[in-house]
Amino acid sequence: MRPQCNAAELRIEGPGRREVVARFDGGRMSSDAGAVLLREADRVVGVTAKLASCFTDFRAPGRVEHDLEALVAQRVYGLALGYEDLNDHDVLRDDSVLALALGKGDITGAMRSRSRDLGHPLAGSSTLNRLELGDGATAAEHRYKRIVADSAAIDAQMVALFVALHATAPA
Repeated sequence: MRPQCNAAELRIEGPGRREVVARFDGGRMSSDAGAVLLREADRVVGVTAKLASCFTDFRAPGRVEHDLEALVAQRVYGLALGYEDLNDHDVLRDDSVLALALGKGDITGAMRSRSRDLGHPLAGSSTLNRLELGDGATAAEHRYKRIVADSAAIDAQMVALFVALHATAPA
């Protein structure tokens, strides 16, 4: 017996006033629709916002297209979806569903400010690499190390999140 799909479409809350409808008849497609579920869980728990608060961003604000929280969320969602290598984001940067999950208003990248970024709604590996390179000592001066992580704060946030999600201490 073949399984039956009773719903022709699935409605999902989109960013702003945008309506998101999951249908099964083609168009822009993704194999990572779980990113939307990750976003909903993240809204409840606030993992990416709390992690983003552990970074200091020394980039020039007028030149930033992807804010710090979006970069952290893109990296975390990518890891949760099984993309552990940073270079995977050179393909993921074109994923409209991931862009939707990250709250991007332009999920196709059609309105990016630089012509070389047109068609790419998300950050590529070179931009995300800034999250992992910043060492604090030379961050303000070094072009590729302008985002600095406070590893002690990240550890503290993860422990606090773990404790907050458990009513009693796990065995």
